Amino acid sequence: MQSGETVTAEGGAVPARPEDRYGTAGKGKAPKRWRRWLFVAVALVVSCAIAWVYYLNLGKTPIDAERIGFQELPGDAMEVTLNVTRDDDSKPGVCVVRVRDKSGAESGRREVLVPAGASHSRVNTVVKSIGTPVTADVFGCSYSIPRYLSTP
Repeated sequence: MQSGETVTAEGGAVPARPEDRYGTAGKGKAPKRWRRWLFVAVALVVSCAIAWVYYLNLGKTPIDAERIGFQELPGDAMEVTLNVTRDDDSKPGVCVVRVRDKSGAESGRREVLVPAGASHSRVNTVVKSIGTPVTADVFGCSYSIPRYLSTP
């Protein structure tokens, strides 16, 4: 065995790496603990941020509507009945109702003003369609009422 060679388990000699070219071997170096704790802290902050966003987007809505029924009317129109539930009955709200045709495409839409009143209210509306409507649903509700829908 020559100088600068290491012996393997099988007994053969393997030339050693030149330290000036590759640096010293990092064997036996313990990982720094602060890196591990930093990774845990960053993962915890990111997880909390994701949970907060999901809570805001998928949590309980302050105003919600459920379609109770619908009936086709002559002239490509549909009457839709909604149950509106809200947490603040002193504020008026708006719900977007839409009808769909046979292919499932949206064929009509209407914004319905829900006046202030009871926390549970039933609203009827008629939605005109560009074709023969086959079903209706509620797209969503909000307390942000557009100017053209509010009463002066």
